[in-house]
Amino acid sequence: MSSTIKSSRISRREFGVVMAAAAAPLNGVKRSRQATPQQPEYVPPPRPLVPEVPPFSGTLEFTPRRVVPRVEPFPMSQVRLLPGTVFHDAQEWNRGYMARLAPERLLYTFRVNAGLPVGSATPLGGWEQPENGKRSSELRGHFVGHFLSASALLYASNGATDVKSQADSMVAELARCQQRLGGTYLSAFPTTWWDRLEAGKRVWAPFYTIHKIMAGMFDMYRLAGNRQALQVLEGMATWADAWTAPKTDEHMQKILEVEFGGIAETLYNLAASTGNDRLARVGDRFQKKSFINPLALRRDELRGLHANTHIPQAIAAARRYEISGDTRFRDVADYFFHEVSDARSYVTGGTSNAEGWLSPPRQLASEWKASANTCECCCAYNMLKLSRHLYGWEPQAGYFDYYERLLLNHRIGTIRPNVGTTQYYLSLTPGVWKTFNTEDQTFWCCTGTGIEEYAKLTDSIYWRDEEGVYVNLFIASELDWQEERFKLRQDTKYPESEHTALTVVEAGPRQLTIRVRIPGWLRSSPVLKLNGKPLDASATPGSYLTLRRAWKAGDRVEMDLPMHLHVEAMPDEPRTQAFLYGPLVLAGDLGNDGLTEAHIVGPNLRVGAAGVEQHGSPLGPINRTPPVPDIEIPTFRAAGPNPDSWISAADQPRTFRTVRQNKDVTLVPLNRLFDRRYSVYWQVS
Repeated sequence: MSSTIKSSRISRREFGVVMAAAAAPLNGVKRSRQATPQQPEYVPPPRPLVPEVPPFSGTLEFTPRRVVPRVEPFPMSQVRLLPGTVFHDAQEWNRGYMARLAPERLLYTFRVNAGLPVGSATPLGGWEQPENGKRSSELRGHFVGHFLSASALLYASNGATDVKSQADSMVAELARCQQRLGGTYLSAFPTTWWDRLEAGKRVWAPFYTIHKIMAGMFDMYRLAGNRQALQVLEGMATWADAWTAPKTDEHMQKILEVEFGGIAETLYNLAASTGNDRLARVGDRFQKKSFINPLALRRDELRGLHANTHIPQAIAAARRYEISGDTRFRDVADYFFHEVSDARSYVTGGTSNAEGWLSPPRQLASEWKASANTCECCCAYNMLKLSRHLYGWEPQAGYFDYYERLLLNHRIGTIRPNVGTTQYYLSLTPGVWKTFNTEDQTFWCCTGTGIEEYAKLTDSIYWRDEEGVYVNLFIASELDWQEERFKLRQDTKYPESEHTALTVVEAGPRQLTIRVRIPGWLRSSPVLKLNGKPLDASATPGSYLTLRRAWKAGDRVEMDLPMHLHVEAMPDEPRTQAFLYGPLVLAGDLGNDGLTEAHIVGPNLRVGAAGVEQHGSPLGPINRTPPVPDIEIPTFRAAGPNPDSWISAADQPRTFRTVRQNKDVTLVPLNRLFDRRYSVYWQVS
């Protein structure tokens, strides 16, 4: 194909454009059948119903067989964020928070448990609280696992050698603790807790906590090349094998009623990395059949379950499919994802209330009213992880429409600017405000997933197959595909700007395909340019624009993504509505009357929307902050079905104002509203 430009427009033929069909619905494509009037369609006689057998009724058998994904993300080491955007800022705010946490304090409870001296170090508080009279946390040690994962992710994302060096030292000290405890067991709490778990007595989530440490070790090995972390992890897996092996399946299923999270995923990862199939069989002992059987039968029995510790079980099912080819596990992960993302998610993409699914599917308005604790941040983190697995199997643009909504509205908006602390819940109750963890007295589960989230913002921007590159997220960044000698730079201020540009910095001799996601929220196909000239091609919203050629350094593809106002209503209460501008969820700014730093930092639970009662750590006394004044939440009367008829653009970018209402409200993107009271959902008549 000639690269000579013969006219002011570049044709499909000249540029080698392959027009992608509109993306199929995420739950599959319904194919039409051509009518054949000459011959009536054959209708088979009814068959007797086959008794339903739970797919996981017997003992699990593991046979290794790797499923080759259709697409894979580029290694984070080949992608770098560019400065000047909220994504790069979030990475640096997070890095700053991590740097303020002293390793001696993080390791305190591990050293105490191993009988090693702690020197002059003081312990952390909150969920890392050690034994202290009657107060202690049974989750202590979990955050150290997150910290190791975040350190490895940050090293992979930006080559932070100082972060890697500190994490390597922590691994060495944890290995010392492990040796002191017998060579396999590693924890910040004593083995007597496992006796309580075995006996069915109350204990708070020991396997959940152990999993975080194991996952941190695996990430240090996988992303930071730390072989000692692998040795520690193999020791921990040996201990988990020895503890679970004598248990009957019935006993293990009873044990799995206590929160255990995604430990099976890490065991499957370790089995695949080392070729030790026995570890996958250990992972199988953590498959909770009361959870996976209904999902494999495509039944939603999620009501009443704890959301954050079951999403990782779906991730474990996805990983089990990938290393074995057992399609039952794919069915579990696939149905779970679509049911949660479609029937159990709020406008931000977040899911859960008070850490659980409280209502039947598509009954969000009733669940939303139950408490102010909507959308636990850990759930968003883990749903993003799960969507990556499904996208690898079937690269449909719709997965990244979902990913983008959750990333922009839930994740980017829940890190405190310049500070780096993060949230527990992104509440959607009218009149609330965002609250963040303390420096060293909190350590919620979401504090841990938070430091991981903002350390890995490079992990899903670009994907690849044998033909070339998928551009899935519009984030200012550089890709260095070293094997193909291909470098790509993306310049954009998205979502603050509608424009993005892809520039080829270096290109090898082979023809490559670049596929650019066309967001499903667009009203029509966007206009594209190549090297400043309009490209006579596009693709429908919710699909990919596919461009194939022998690229040259300096080639530049530009695209504008025109945003518009649109409405999303509660499925069970159409008059309860939220507003979006393009992919951005808008929130009404309700002012900051009565808010102080004490309201914003520390509390993690709220009851009601006004005159809010706040609670600090569950380990300590109730922290009753000064009351805030009750406020009236405006209601709106729509002038028509189109929100443009009664919501107008304000003077500032991405800012809007209602008009002709009893009380008009300014609307801004939720992800940039901090230290203010807000509302996302409104009553509209």
